[in-house]
Amino acid sequence: MGGHLDAARRVLQLPGPVACSFLPLAPYTRQLAQEAYVQNKEVLLHLPMQTMRDRPLDAGGLTLDMSEAVFLQVLREDIAKVPHVSGINNHMGSLLTQHPGHMTWLMQEMGRQQALFFIDSRTTHSSIAYNIAQENNIPSAKRDVFLDDERDVVLIEKQFDRLLDLARKNGHAIAIGHPYPETLAVLERRLSQLSKKIRLVPLNKLLLMHEVADLEEQKKWQTSLYPSHRAVKN
Repeated sequence: MGGHLDAARRVLQLPGPVACSFLPLAPYTRQLAQEAYVQNKEVLLHLPMQTMRDRPLDAGGLTLDMSEAVFLQVLREDIAKVPHVSGINNHMGSLLTQHPGHMTWLMQEMGRQQALFFIDSRTTHSSIAYNIAQENNIPSAKRDVFLDDERDVVLIEKQFDRLLDLARKNGHAIAIGHPYPETLAVLERRLSQLSKKIRLVPLNKLLLMHEVADLEEQKKWQTSLYPSHRAVKN
């Protein structure tokens, strides 16, 4: 978001903690990010990255031919353009998210910055961005559903149903969508009709839940090993 006021403000009016991701150099990013923060919406940097297609890259984009110094300079400028930023997700990036060196530069800089999390938009199944984030201890997750690859209300409804099915099956699910009129029409209706068994939670809370679950799993693993070790000793 960041290019149009009216559509973005409809997003800000959606019920619950819907995360809002802003392009760094879009004309209304600073204003809208401030409004999102005031309305208790999480603010993300929608970080432009080079794609495998010959699509023009948005201003502030990261490319494969950048040196580490230039890459980090652009990244820092992008982060600084979005007030109240708490996380990053990639905009496009089907090429760049496949390259471990560039993703390592990104995650290491995120570690040096204020506490930021990373959401891999998974614009390609070959993305390694999430794996590199995990290796660098960056709180991170992957997109499960794209709501609006096709701007059709019926298809967006089906994708929303898929999101709910995944949440029931796995305990959580993350969807990404655009501020299209079709998408907003579905979200405005469906988010207000969620079952009591399904909660919309902030991304940072979901990531914290992941961390707690991982720690609990480690404790179980250590506990299961301990009696075995003593039995051998005896």
